[in-house]
Amino acid sequence: MNRFLLFAGLVFATSASYAAVQGKEVSYSANGTILKGYIAYDDAIKGKRPGILVVHEWWGHNEYARKRARMLAERGYTALAIDMYGDGKQAHHPDDAGKFASDVAKNTELAKARFDSAYSLISKEKTVDSNRIAAIGYCFGGSVVLNMARIGEPLKAVISFHGGLGTESPAKAGKVKAQIASFTGEDDPMIPATQVAAFRQEMEKAGVTYKAVTYPGAKHSFTNPDADKYGQKFKLPLAYNSAADKASWEEGMAFLTDAFQVGNMTK
Repeated sequence: MNRFLLFAGLVFATSASYAAVQGKEVSYSANGTILKGYIAYDDAIKGKRPGILVVHEWWGHNEYARKRARMLAERGYTALAIDMYGDGKQAHHPDDAGKFASDVAKNTELAKARFDSAYSLISKEKTVDSNRIAAIGYCFGGSVVLNMARIGEPLKAVISFHGGLGTESPAKAGKVKAQIASFTGEDDPMIPATQVAAFRQEMEKAGVTYKAVTYPGAKHSFTNPDADKYGQKFKLPLAYNSAADKASWEEGMAFLTDAFQVGNMTK
């Protein structure tokens, strides 16, 4: 009986710990467009903690973006998976994804308005220290957060996971407030070595605190377990790489810790 009670207690404790991470859907707006996001946080943590905006891949705000928000919540942050397309719109074919992404990428004013609305939302969350906000993004989202840093958004840190590094409006000295990290694959034809080199030169010239890491053997979208499925279905150079996924995540988390100058959160 005692063994049974001990086992039941362990199961209950494990379940309670897992349940500490809460997730909720939220709606907000920018210039009349309804945007649908998802906030994740650990309600066992006391007090305020940094907030992280998570920007989705070109497929749109989906379960993958929400998964990353929950992973950040497990690390002690409050995370908001944001919606850059509007109304939670998702693409299920590369043609649609390319159109949706292009419509945002070519309109800096629209992109900034939608990003700023999400920034305002997370800043007002009761669990968030509004002076410590960062942003991470994947593929399309990686490019978005880099461009938000370039135009001077008040972010402590920005991390791009296999996001395009090219830009028509390079960072200027004194304008970038965020520390910047980029993680890309060496075998990614969408982000060739020449683009990585140009990015490093851009950051150096602008005096930005940054790191640019490349992973041997990694292709585009290497952090997403569904990349193989998408790559095969649509004949795209996408592939999941478990080693690069884990390494980039741990390096990214260490980068955030340094940028925020925080240790473990207090429960």
